[in-house]
Amino acid sequence: MDTMRDRLAPAVSRLLDEDPRVAVVLAEIGRDGFTDAWRRHPDRVINVGIREQLLVGAGAGLALTGMRPILHTFASFLVERPFEQVKLDLGHQGVGAVLVSAAASFDWPAGGYTHMAPGDVALLDTLDGWTVHVPGHPDEAEALLRHAVAAGGDKVYVRLSVQSNADRRPVDGEHFVTVREGRSGVVVAVGPLLDAVLTATEGLDATVLYATTVRPFDAAALRRATEAAGTDVVLVEPYLAGTSASAANDALRDVPHRVLGLGVRRAELRRYGTAEEHTAAHGLDARSLRERISAFLGTRAGAGIASAKGA
Repeated sequence: MDTMRDRLAPAVSRLLDEDPRVAVVLAEIGRDGFTDAWRRHPDRVINVGIREQLLVGAGAGLALTGMRPILHTFASFLVERPFEQVKLDLGHQGVGAVLVSAAASFDWPAGGYTHMAPGDVALLDTLDGWTVHVPGHPDEAEALLRHAVAAGGDKVYVRLSVQSNADRRPVDGEHFVTVREGRSGVVVAVGPLLDAVLTATEGLDATVLYATTVRPFDAAALRRATEAAGTDVVLVEPYLAGTSASAANDALRDVPHRVLGLGVRRAELRRYGTAEEHTAAHGLDARSLRERISAFLGTRAGAGIASAKGA
């Protein structure tokens, strides 16, 4: 199966052909995929070189003229390095763009810590008005990219990853999807971690929600799920652990509840290894997730299993 990033250049090239408002701005990374599109649209495929601050500034300038710019590079260079420009050139000026990242969290460990960005979504949370999509399959990535481009002048972040679930799920750019229903807790699986969560919760009497759009946070879906399954909530996110804990707490602010945030730990792993080794080290593999989710949901989940078998 091709990766989410493999889909990016073909999908954006089609958008360039279809919509004269669309422009793509690159900072060297990914430029080879747009060679044909550049020949067709030399005024709307722009490579600024290794200048990530200029990448965002140029995109904001295009947005000010009424264009719908798509900005692409690695997450650490798209959100962290030019954060001041994201904050001011886009946010302060009140213009939108579609930021599409690659190398999510620790996708490319060989690149070192400079190429890792587990804190990207948390960093965008310090700003107002951002929509954040975290697809879990290449088909979902393409659908959410189209949704983002169509979203008028909104500020949208699309977080691509080499990690992927085996199957696509229906996504609409707004709502969580109920994948499994239970009575002893709710687990929210974000993007490419759904398959690991489904394996980890097999046999547990827990509801599993699938989230590919995490900002705005679908508070209504979480509330509905907790009405049937109880107010113990586990968030499993492929970026910094606990990033959405405050959003979940806000959704349940008027009812007693508990929230466990699982994700990438803050400790820096200096022996870079492989992406799979990082996944295990951060406790995001299916075996580790089962231990941590089971321990949090506790005897209520076990009782749910027993009662279900006896029913």
